[in-house]
Amino acid sequence: MISKEVSFQVENIREGSLYVEDILGRDLRTASLAIKHALPSNYQDITNEQLKKLAQEVRVSHITLLAKTADDIIGVRSSDPKEINMSTKGWGYWYDAYQQLFNLTPVSVGKGLTLPHFWSGPIEVASSNPDHTDKWGYFFDGTTNYIINPYFRDNEVLEYERRFGPGQVIKGFTKERGVLEITVFNPKNFGKKKEIVHLNGNSYIRISAQQIWYGSYKYRNEKVDASYIKRAINSKQVQSYKEDDIQGRNLMKTFVPVYSTPEPFVIGLAYDYGIIKKELTHELMVHVLLSFIVMLIVFIISLIFSRSITQPIAYIVEQVNDIAQGNFGNILHLNRKDELGLLTENVNALSKDLQSYVNDLNKSKELIEYQAFHDPLTGLLNRRYLQEKLQSFIQHANQTSDTLSVLFIDMDRFKQVNDSFGHNKGDEILRIIAERIIASIPSDNAIITRQGGDEFIILLLSHSLMETKAAAEKIVNNLKKIYLLDGNEIYLSASCGISLFPEHTDNMDALIVYADLAMYSAKKLGGNKAIVYSEKLIQSNIERPRLEARLRKAIESGSVEVYYQPKVNVELGVIFGAEALIRWKDEELGYVSPELFIPIAEDIGLIHPLWEYVMKEACQQVSKWNRTRSLPLSVSVNFSARQFQEPCNMVNKVKEILAASQLGPNNFEIEITESILLNNSSEIVESLKTLQNMGIRISIDDFGTGYSSLNYLKNLPIDILKIDKSFIQDIHEDYVNSEIPEAIINLARSLHLNVIAEGVEEEYQKEFLLSKNCVQMQGYLFSKPLNKEEFEHYLQRNSK
Repeated sequence: MISKEVSFQVENIREGSLYVEDILGRDLRTASLAIKHALPSNYQDITNEQLKKLAQEVRVSHITLLAKTADDIIGVRSSDPKEINMSTKGWGYWYDAYQQLFNLTPVSVGKGLTLPHFWSGPIEVASSNPDHTDKWGYFFDGTTNYIINPYFRDNEVLEYERRFGPGQVIKGFTKERGVLEITVFNPKNFGKKKEIVHLNGNSYIRISAQQIWYGSYKYRNEKVDASYIKRAINSKQVQSYKEDDIQGRNLMKTFVPVYSTPEPFVIGLAYDYGIIKKELTHELMVHVLLSFIVMLIVFIISLIFSRSITQPIAYIVEQVNDIAQGNFGNILHLNRKDELGLLTENVNALSKDLQSYVNDLNKSKELIEYQAFHDPLTGLLNRRYLQEKLQSFIQHANQTSDTLSVLFIDMDRFKQVNDSFGHNKGDEILRIIAERIIASIPSDNAIITRQGGDEFIILLLSHSLMETKAAAEKIVNNLKKIYLLDGNEIYLSASCGISLFPEHTDNMDALIVYADLAMYSAKKLGGNKAIVYSEKLIQSNIERPRLEARLRKAIESGSVEVYYQPKVNVELGVIFGAEALIRWKDEELGYVSPELFIPIAEDIGLIHPLWEYVMKEACQQVSKWNRTRSLPLSVSVNFSARQFQEPCNMVNKVKEILAASQLGPNNFEIEITESILLNNSSEIVESLKTLQNMGIRISIDDFGTGYSSLNYLKNLPIDILKIDKSFIQDIHEDYVNSEIPEAIINLARSLHLNVIAEGVEEEYQKEFLLSKNCVQMQGYLFSKPLNKEEFEHYLQRNSK
């Protein structure tokens, strides 16, 4: 309560002081205009006595006239003798402001108040006479050979703070029993060497550099207090310690950090621990005595009224035990008008309420689980369900020697519907498409999911190739039927790609990629058909062994290339980092998609050299860029599960590459998927902690698409959550489907984690993220992945 009241008063006085400063500045400009009309244009024709009299007339403390010399600006006339012949050359931005006034340009030093031909500096200790605190004004419009400098002094400047500042509140609280002292510390300067300014033969400390802003500091323990103040500011948590002898007292000191103002501060409270200890001992004795009395009374009453009380109580206790074990809804029958009767009614009410609460909780849980795994538009299962369940389906099929078919469906020319009729009508068509797919295949042994947009994936269990093709052709035929929309006949068709487990691959990701490749092949053939994947689809007449051989050669020769996608702090408008991505353009095969060759690299054991190549290239290149940048870039590299098979070797390799490239660990970030954390082995956890302790940041890539668990977010060494692009791209212009990104942002904020969104392609997506205070983004709205030359040009175009 004390810290809240004091912090409230400090914030009020600081906000109020700025307001009062502006009022004083405007009053000084009014005074300057009156002074200008009362004085001749040459300071040589003005006397100091004349300025004293004029200061009283215009109701300011003093007036000083400043004029240029060959290499300085000095006080040439003043009602304050200590201002005469005073040099200002060493005054920093004050001197710059004088030069701008003499040049008849607006003052742009970023401090104080600027008005036409006028500048008012902030309240500060007077360098000509440090015993005083002044508020100055400076006026020059070119009609005189001097700057007019009226100013207020001491009480006229500090009266607001004296009347409305936290002093009275602090004084009132220190009268409380046990509260000895309240101090408002400046954490930036407390415990450090005093910042003493030496100007005009005087030495003083500026207001902003004072170590203590308010209150007293009689019970001094500076070295220890400084460490606790620093710890409170860094941790944003209250810190306390006890000391047996500070000026002969047994004290407890508490330090409360306050961050609600632009400049944080720490409130220190000193308690007389002896009084607290005495009070605690007294309270303990009172409680012990009361407990003994109550126990004695209960014992006597139980002896006297055992038959009339203990039996009903036992009956009630039995029901309460049932409630504690989760058996709700039972009703007690006890016909009594006393307290036990009332207790019985309350227990019955509690049982009913808990039963209702549990029922509501189960319904809410079911709703949340439904929304997490279902598409809100069509009611079908969604991408997240497929990603979480596909591996278990493959494992089941593997154990039972069964087949698993994947149908990847994409509507042909659906974009034209959205462009012609709008997204709302397009959504109506998508619901009809979902209904037709459901009607085309039996629900047994089939799982239908919507991936987003006009893409659907269907899993068929225990279907032969012939049965799968028949099902796919039936779906394609039903989807090409006429769609009626507001009296308009719309003709659409669908392309379908098919892949089978284990015939084509036993890799979960590759199975989806192969079905996708087959679907695109169907589109290239005009659409409205189903195509079964074959290795010929990888590249025209390119077999997998040849692709593997070309990939080995590309890695050995270094012909794979690292691309960089910028990461942007949209709020500040700066590029703060990049994600390193692998790209491969083969002389014979042309461009090969990472979604194709990375699963192959994992299958044949090439993922380690591929990862090491990306690490070395990215770290060396970013280190080179950072040598010429004032704001260094960070680089993030994706780590697969294979890198964590030998965690110790991985950590050593990271250290080695960072040292060789001279890239600081604080400029390096690793991106891992949630599946890596499922193992949660002690070796993986320790390796992540080792990397984090080096200064490397740990980012969860594609967050929300895997096995998102609050447990690993809370307990494992994680710094950043990366919102998967599928959630961002699902957001509509009216912010429909924005619930999951907003939930991830709020979750990250509550766990004190940074958050970045990938896949930002539309302006309204950026605006939505900004409105939710997610300022770090990457995506095609800012830039596609670039090679190093293109990235250098991008940095040059967007540098600040």
